[in-house]
Amino acid sequence: MAFDSNKAGDSSPKYSSSVCNKGTLIQASTFTRCEKDKDWNSFNRLNYQESNHGSLPRVTDPKENGEEGNDATASVCDTMCFTDLPAALVSEILARLDPKGLGIVSCVSTVLQALATDHQGWKKFYCERWGLPNVPIGPLVPGGTPDGRSWKALFVDREFQSRSFMGRFSVDVLRGHSEDVRTVFLLASANLIFTGGHDSVVRMWDMEEGLLIDESRPFGCTIRAIAADSRLLITGGSKAFIQCWRAVEGISHLFHISGNGTNQNSEFRLWGHEGPVTCLALDPVRIYSGSWDMTVRVWDRAQMNCVQKFMHADWVMALAPHGNTVASTAGRDAYVWDIGSGELTTIISNAHAGNAYSVARTHLTDVLFTGGEDGAIRLFDVSNISDNENIKPAATWVPHTGPVHSLAFEYPWLVSASSDCRISLIDVRKILTPPYSSKRRLRVKTIDPSAIEPPQRMLHGFGCHLFSVDIGADRIVCGGEDGMVRVWNFSEALEIEKRAQASKSLRQENRMRRRKAQVEMNANGRRADQCSVAMKRNQLKGDKSITWQIKCPINEKVKS
Repeated sequence: MAFDSNKAGDSSPKYSSSVCNKGTLIQASTFTRCEKDKDWNSFNRLNYQESNHGSLPRVTDPKENGEEGNDATASVCDTMCFTDLPAALVSEILARLDPKGLGIVSCVSTVLQALATDHQGWKKFYCERWGLPNVPIGPLVPGGTPDGRSWKALFVDREFQSRSFMGRFSVDVLRGHSEDVRTVFLLASANLIFTGGHDSVVRMWDMEEGLLIDESRPFGCTIRAIAADSRLLITGGSKAFIQCWRAVEGISHLFHISGNGTNQNSEFRLWGHEGPVTCLALDPVRIYSGSWDMTVRVWDRAQMNCVQKFMHADWVMALAPHGNTVASTAGRDAYVWDIGSGELTTIISNAHAGNAYSVARTHLTDVLFTGGEDGAIRLFDVSNISDNENIKPAATWVPHTGPVHSLAFEYPWLVSASSDCRISLIDVRKILTPPYSSKRRLRVKTIDPSAIEPPQRMLHGFGCHLFSVDIGADRIVCGGEDGMVRVWNFSEALEIEKRAQASKSLRQENRMRRRKAQVEMNANGRRADQCSVAMKRNQLKGDKSITWQIKCPINEKVKS
């Protein structure tokens, strides 16, 4: 792998350098006597500054020392290592690489492996794709990860898991609700699944075992929205309040939603909406809620009070926060609001031919995925758009014949659930242009709408309308009108694929071994075909021109 200094600094060829294949030495072209004095003065000033960091020694002018200057310069440059550069410059060079480039650099030497593994570019790559991981209860080391692993290890694990959704799966069915399941939420970091519906009860399930852990008391209203992280669980329903539970220290499943034998301060309610609460979301500092009262409210998690209210022209059906903005859908339109100023930054009129029921956002760039009553899923780029522009979708998929009630996104998969009893999985990696370094953001490609690929996978066979879907780690969770919660488990998909590839390789190796043996037999003058084998088994008696002896017994009539 070669680093080109011309891209990051001076474009003059006399300062060019490259990394040698053997080791990590940098070969620098030596200066000749005909070069100007100002070049040597500037080079010496650079060396003087770098020598303060303990990196490069000062190089003398060959005009002062004659031929010894050239020899000294060549000797210094030949022994100059990449790691001898200042730490800030090394970090800047590594920041220009993509994940693949950082992985290649880490294989060059042990020193570069330590530098590339601990580089903060891995954190940026991870957060751009999946956001910050859920923080457990208790203090977190600044700049560290929740489980103490490196950001590179977290990135590699998540990238590995994302490949499993094209493999084989098993389906677990969670039974417990007596009526429609209207909302599901997957908290993969804690191995928990939360569900709610028309029976007005919130249930908490173990993701690995598929067992019911706890259930709330009946709230007397339809549960339409659930959101959670490792510190707070919130639900909303048709009675216009938001039910909240704080995490309890010392228990593995985080929350006591039944309320039996727990501190009463761990459970509370937020009031403010004047209609049913249809959608909820959380980030580390805020709570977001949308309602049929045509408002989206932003709540401060520290004070538990409403700090912003955004008015719409119709019922709010879905919302999705991202950074300092929150996107929402109401009627046929989609909106993007600035939380700090409280202003509407973008409006997408007539996003669908019918109501827009669902919305999802990515951590990569400012794009919206919307699902509507027309069965379509659309991608809108809202990164650099003014209020007066007529926003057109950058991509459109029509995988469903019924309304798209729910969308969920985890890089690179967009998952949708519809009333046509099917779930679609769409890979968006070909649409979002990846950055060449950790200092650049992803953007939406300009592609022909006719070149949009259909969903990579469809899950079907439910026989009922589907209302909610979520994705996390290597699971997909869905709920519908039959009252059952289905969990698609892809955790063994990659292991099954590995075993299949190993079996295929073994069969190919055996085939090549047999072919090699046949070639050797032919080279030695022996026939390896089936006729030669049969001739050895059925030896002829007497002249070879006569027929073969029949070994099977012959009755007396045939003999006569």
